[in-house]
Amino acid sequence: MTVTELDVPLGDGRSLHAYDTGADASSPLTLVWHHGSPQTGAPIEPILQAASARGIRLLSYGRPSYGGSTPRPGRDVAAAAADVAAIADALGVERFAVMGASGGGPHALACAALLPERVTGAVSLAGIAPRTDAYDWFAGMAAPGGLRSAVEGRAARAAFASTEEFDPTQFLPVDRAALDARWAPLGADAMRAGEAGPDGLIDDDVAFAAPWGFDLGGIVAPVLLVQGEGDRVVPAKHASWLLAHIPRASLWMRLDDGHVSVLDVVPDAMDWLLDRA
Repeated sequence: MTVTELDVPLGDGRSLHAYDTGADASSPLTLVWHHGSPQTGAPIEPILQAASARGIRLLSYGRPSYGGSTPRPGRDVAAAAADVAAIADALGVERFAVMGASGGGPHALACAALLPERVTGAVSLAGIAPRTDAYDWFAGMAAPGGLRSAVEGRAARAAFASTEEFDPTQFLPVDRAALDARWAPLGADAMRAGEAGPDGLIDDDVAFAAPWGFDLGGIVAPVLLVQGEGDRVVPAKHASWLLAHIPRASLWMRLDDGHVSVLDVVPDAMDWLLDRA
C-alpha cells in the first residue's frame, strides 16, 4: 500500500504532518487513525496491512509537537476535531470513521462528538477516560506519575519529564511478546517520537487531565470501546466509565490482553466500522 506524506496548512499558521494511502472510488470506508502517546503519527505496518486487506483508505497524522506537526501548547482534547476536519477538507474527504489507540482514543472520541455530520463510527482501543472524582482515576495505573503531575499543569508535567523514566511493569508478558513480534513497528515508532522530545507527550497528558472540551453524552455515532482487562497503563475501569457515558457505545473486554496486545483486535474493529459505514 502506497503512503503519501503531506503537510496540511491551518488557518492559524500551524501545519500538520499527515499520511494518506490514497483515494479509490471502490474504497468502502475512509478511516482516520489517531496515534498513541508518544508516536509520530506515521501509519504502523499492522494497521496498514489490515486497512489494505479491506480496501480501506487510511489517513493518519501527528498531533501538535509530534512527527513534524507544529506545536500547540495548551491544546485540549477537543482541538483534534478541527485539526482532523482540516486534513479531511484538504484531501476532499467528507465522511469518515475514526479509530484511536491509548492516547489516540480520546481524540477519536472528540471527532465523533464535534463532527457529528462527518463521523460514521468511532473505535477507542485502550483509551483513557476523562478525569473524574467519581472513582479513583489513577487506580490500577502502574506508572501514574506523568498524569499526576499533569493535573498541576504544563510546567509541573514538563518538570516531571526532565527525570521521567519508562517503567517496564506497565506491560504484561503478552504486551512484551507483542512488541517483540507483530507490534515491533509500534515500539520503534514510539522510540522515534521520544527521541524528538517530550513536548507532544506533555501536552497530551495535560489535555487528558484537564476538561476535554466536549460532552461524551452528545456523541451520536456508534462507538466501540476495546479494553484489555489486565491493562496497567489505562485500567479497565476507564472503559466501563466510558461505556456508561457514551449513548451508543459497546465494549469488547479482552480478558487476556494488556495495553499493547489488545491492538490485535484492530482488524475486527475495522470490520465493525465497515458494517456501520
